[in-house]
Amino acid sequence: MKSYHYGQRFWVCCLFLTLGFLPFSASQGSAQKTKKSVTYQDPIIWQDPGDVESLDFTNGAGGLENAPAPPFTFVEEDMGGSNPKVKVTDANSRRWGVKWGSEVNAEVFATRIAWAAGYFVEPAYFVKSGKIIGATKLERAKKYLASDGSFTDARFELKEEKVKKLNQEESWRWTQNPFVGSKELNGLKIIMMLTSNWDSKDQHDVGRGSNTAIFQYKETGAVHYLVTDWGGSMGKWGSYFSREKWDCHGFAEQTRKFIKGVKHGNVEFGYSGQRTEDIRDGIKVSDLRWLMNYVGRITDQQIQAGLRASGATAEEVACFTKALRERLQMMKNIVQ
Repeated sequence: MKSYHYGQRFWVCCLFLTLGFLPFSASQGSAQKTKKSVTYQDPIIWQDPGDVESLDFTNGAGGLENAPAPPFTFVEEDMGGSNPKVKVTDANSRRWGVKWGSEVNAEVFATRIAWAAGYFVEPAYFVKSGKIIGATKLERAKKYLASDGSFTDARFELKEEKVKKLNQEESWRWTQNPFVGSKELNGLKIIMMLTSNWDSKDQHDVGRGSNTAIFQYKETGAVHYLVTDWGGSMGKWGSYFSREKWDCHGFAEQTRKFIKGVKHGNVEFGYSGQRTEDIRDGIKVSDLRWLMNYVGRITDQQIQAGLRASGATAEEVACFTKALRERLQMMKNIVQ
């Protein structure tokens, strides 16, 4: 009889364990019932951008409705990366990463090209001038803000509250991710080369700062793979001593080397960057043809609007527009 009761109690306990009903308070049970769980979806690296010709290149991925709204309030200085940055909030309580220096114009514009091709980017805006309230005890950013917090020529990058950015150690590699060999990944590589983004560091380079990232959306469960730093764009690709950012003369000069030809069905590019072979090699003509269905529809008017919104001078607008159109025409010639 004892053994029967023991066995009975044993199986009852197992049932409680299986159903998650081990003894707990009523309040704990209520909390467990109301807590929402998020099921993360299969990761994606690209989405259809829709009517490319109608996209707003002035405001980019964030649109006019999410543009930075003064006054700006200082939160803290961000010591990551190679350029001076601070974190602020705006009049609508949105969080922003504010950057100064040589990457500002390039990053704002290059994200518009990537976004128009269907790739995920962090919304970025160029702010010609403004004031940050309460910016004190600054280090690297000190020279970009006056004593009253006023500034000029800044990039504002929107930090969405409902997004979790995984740690750099959990970022991805160009050669190791769920999309290896796909037209979507190869299309992103082409965008890197189209904009001359030589700063193609990935998870291999955590010690220096990975420029690839994985974003998890807390409510929907969406998982996005993206490039988070486009500051090394719109200049000259090349080695450490020869590459440049936001340099239209160098960008235009290298355009003739952008595509060198086709060999065994693969497009040969002249690109050189942080991870040259990982970006440049293995791009098929079919990958280029697929991408041209989107990026090939970008108009000169959109390019010009995006450049002006990125702080480009009239001379730079004309120079970059001409060089980009030449690169896009080279791509078109390959797939025709």
